[in-house]
Amino acid sequence: MSYATQLIPPRPAPPQRVIALSASRVLGLVGIALWLLLGAALAYMMISNWDTDKFVKYGPRYLSGLWVTLTLVVTSITLGALLSAPIAFARMSKNRVLNVVSYAYVYVFRGTPLLAQIYLIYYGFGSFRPQIEAVGLWWFFREAWYCALLSMTLNTAAYQAEILRGAILSVPRGQTEGANSLGLSPFVTFRKIILPQALIVALRPYGNEIILMIKGSAVVAVVTVLDLMGQTRYTFSRTFDYQAYLWAAIFYLSIVEAMRHVWAAMEARLTRHLKR
Repeated sequence: MSYATQLIPPRPAPPQRVIALSASRVLGLVGIALWLLLGAALAYMMISNWDTDKFVKYGPRYLSGLWVTLTLVVTSITLGALLSAPIAFARMSKNRVLNVVSYAYVYVFRGTPLLAQIYLIYYGFGSFRPQIEAVGLWWFFREAWYCALLSMTLNTAAYQAEILRGAILSVPRGQTEGANSLGLSPFVTFRKIILPQALIVALRPYGNEIILMIKGSAVVAVVTVLDLMGQTRYTFSRTFDYQAYLWAAIFYLSIVEAMRHVWAAMEARLTRHLKR
């Protein structure tokens, strides 16, 4: 048996790697500098052109529009999630009728713009007023807010259905086979094994869909819904001040950034057992 009689003498630390300035790195630094200059210029213009009278007069309108936007988004996302579940199961069904109908629904609402869907529901159903009054639903379709809510719900339900379907199909088949070998019922298998894993996979796409709906909700202003963008258009039509849209952009950016941090914290909490 051999053994060491002396320790290895200490050696100097390896030299630090020097990162050379490549053309792409220089271009990136220049781009960052330009964005910083643009942000500083916008901040300077907003401070130098600050008008207290406009803030007092139109500030409450922005808060009212913000509340309408958040209400629309939260309600449509919630209703869309409830509607997406049966659509996703119909897409995975072996019944040809259910599969074709659900596929057509998803294909239409994912393949057409949200703006066109709002126009079709608000103005299109208005062309059938006598028939709608006959069934007692005119109180719903005559209000722009309800039509916008219906459009956003149907649109996000199609996207959420595909997110849920893809997440469920991503769970390995061995999970189901293992549950069957233990004698678990299909309902318990889905609720206790398949669905928790699928929701973790779908968590990030769900967050992206909510962010897209927050930004996409701005189109409801075209049908006279006074959401954040609607109030912004009203303010601009009275003041002709470009800062009206700049403040709206800041509001939307703040909402999205807050949503991003909340979703990242939720994802970190739910996936903590997957990290080493």
